[in-house]
Amino acid sequence: MGPLGFSVDQLMELAGLSVATAVAEVYKLSEHTRVLIICGPGNNGGDGLVAARHLYHFGYKPFVCYPKRTAKPLYSGLVTQLESLAIPFVPVEDLPQDLSGQYDIVIDAMFGFSFHGTPRPPFDDLIQMLVSLSVVGDSAKRPPIVSVDIPSGWHVEEGDVSGGGIKPDMLVSLTAPKLCAKKFTGPHHFLGGRFVPPPISSKYGLELPPYPGTSMCVRIGKVPSVDISSLRENYISPELLENQVMPNPFDQFRSWFDEAVTAGLREPNAMALTTVNKAGKPSSRMVLLKGVDKQGFVWYTNYGSQKAHDLSENSNAALLFYWNEMNRQVRVEGSVQKVSEEESEKYFHSRPRGSQLGAIVSKQSTVISGREVLQQAYKELEQKYSDGSFIPKPDYWGGYRLTPNLFEFWQGQQSRLHDRNPHLIIREHVNVVLNTILFDINRLQYSQREVGGSTEWHIQRLSP
Repeated sequence: MGPLGFSVDQLMELAGLSVATAVAEVYKLSEHTRVLIICGPGNNGGDGLVAARHLYHFGYKPFVCYPKRTAKPLYSGLVTQLESLAIPFVPVEDLPQDLSGQYDIVIDAMFGFSFHGTPRPPFDDLIQMLVSLSVVGDSAKRPPIVSVDIPSGWHVEEGDVSGGGIKPDMLVSLTAPKLCAKKFTGPHHFLGGRFVPPPISSKYGLELPPYPGTSMCVRIGKVPSVDISSLRENYISPELLENQVMPNPFDQFRSWFDEAVTAGLREPNAMALTTVNKAGKPSSRMVLLKGVDKQGFVWYTNYGSQKAHDLSENSNAALLFYWNEMNRQVRVEGSVQKVSEEESEKYFHSRPRGSQLGAIVSKQSTVISGREVLQQAYKELEQKYSDGSFIPKPDYWGGYRLTPNLFEFWQGQQSRLHDRNPHLIIREHVNVVLNTILFDINRLQYSQREVGGSTEWHIQRLSP
């Protein structure tokens, strides 16, 4: 155990998890399922074994090449863990000379920063195999190479001295980037190993970037440019079947919304609000849903904002909820009215006092000379109400309610055969029509009919 109280197996676990999460962030499971991890006899090899286990639990299909096994209990335990998951161990002699046909990713976990000298068999040939792979011209036709901490065969400070070494597509630096990382030219550089305490950072002058959220890795260096036309996702979701759709679209929305909240999605109540002015010019912005019931969807804003001006000229608007992690979106159209003053007052005084002051200070969408104007106004109000006295709601702040006349529920499916489930609410006829539900090119229409004195749902299948 080191002076900070971390054991080798703890550090190895953190490192392997960091590698696996970095791989999963860049290389999607739908396109890069088969992962070959080549492990060396030391700590880097142990990191690779841990990464293989985590990748398995992430849904990938790992294959491990571990030619020089270490007899130490730590490493034997890692092997046992992988064997219990039926993860294949591939002998060196069984590896194809060209790895492109059998693997979608290759992880280089052979040697780390402590390695010196010339690699001995079989690692010399394995490194050469990755060198040959990395010089293939079209990167789209070969599996990307991911190196753990430093590319195997590189000098820890000087990098690829000969110029003929591995050229990985991704480098996952552990704890802190090594000097050789300056010579890395691939598109994806990550830092992993989220455990360094502040005293160590100060002692060694480490300027480590903050990690986002709960992630075990953080991208460092320049973000690569992306060919937008090539971005596509093969969605995998449960089918949206007609016998699973709730009769009332508000209930269906609430069901999906509750699932998004339960799944831990960040701000599942965020929605894009689109308004249109009298000239027909649309504008969109993100707002937060603050209430929903059978009367409609409620949010709060400044009545002097652009969206408020648009709504005063044209009360029709649209909302869009997008829950990426669940491959779902809900589109809602309808007319918008202000909520009652009583309702706005109640919500305003449920907010934190700082938010109440912020609503007073901001004359939304108006031009100001600088941020200091807002800061000064906020300080003055903060002082004025420092005794905890009642803060009155400004007249120019309140809520809106969109009363829907159309819902559309969309759920991604494989090969772009998406599920669409629009509910068209025709209030003047007091009925609700689920205009189309498209799942694998199926289309259903739901409408209410009077049967025997009661209202029942009638389903018709339509031509898509």
